[in-house]
Amino acid sequence: MAQQIPAVELAPGVSLPTIGFGTWQITGQSAYESTRTALDVGYRHIDTATMYGNEEQIGRALRDSGLERSEVFITTKLPPSHAGRERQTLEASLKALGVDYVDLWLIHWPPSRGKSLPTWISFLEQRDAGRIRTAGVSNYDTALVDELIRETGETPVVNQVAWSPAQHEPKFLDEMRQRRVVVEGYSSLKNTPLNDPRLVAIASAHGVTVPQVVLRWQLHHDIVVIPKSTREARMRENLAVPGFELTAEEIATIDAL
Repeated sequence: MAQQIPAVELAPGVSLPTIGFGTWQITGQSAYESTRTALDVGYRHIDTATMYGNEEQIGRALRDSGLERSEVFITTKLPPSHAGRERQTLEASLKALGVDYVDLWLIHWPPSRGKSLPTWISFLEQRDAGRIRTAGVSNYDTALVDELIRETGETPVVNQVAWSPAQHEPKFLDEMRQRRVVVEGYSSLKNTPLNDPRLVAIASAHGVTVPQVVLRWQLHHDIVVIPKSTREARMRENLAVPGFELTAEEIATIDAL
């Protein structure tokens, strides 16, 4: 199962599976159990954050899964309120996760005025020290991304943003592509009217569910998806999304939603 998930290269030797397991709002024993299930059914990309308060449970699930550390891509994120305490925050994340490094560390939201650049410089230092393999951002607009590139010559490998048919911004996607920043979309299902007749018709035509259609649409736009579910059947459905293709017409219909 895991082998069928396409991946995108973020840096030499660092490949990000384009379907990940999102863990926002999953805490406690549920975070442990759902992450264990996700790893068992074939997910190899787990997305968490300091703010989610579930890194310890995810770390335990990772250890109990029997998988090698190198087999699973782990993302965590720095809360903007922790700007200036980057290293301490990362060390706490590594300790909670029980790992020596994370594959991707993101600035969760742009920190308050003037702090974005020093935070980014600190991220690059952690990367060079080997505690993170790649560095990126979340919820950044193009101007903020450009500031980091201009001042350091280093481009965030990923920008994780809310994305759904209702929030589809082709101009932003083009700007990120031009800068070689991979876009990761979150809350795609939460922000979509899943009973929209156009989506229902497309799902019916392919014999799949509406959530699968929405995730497949994102993949067609080269957007990495991190759907969240605590149900094994839904996890398997989300992982099966590369198994069908939308037509150009169907993609255009969803773009227009």
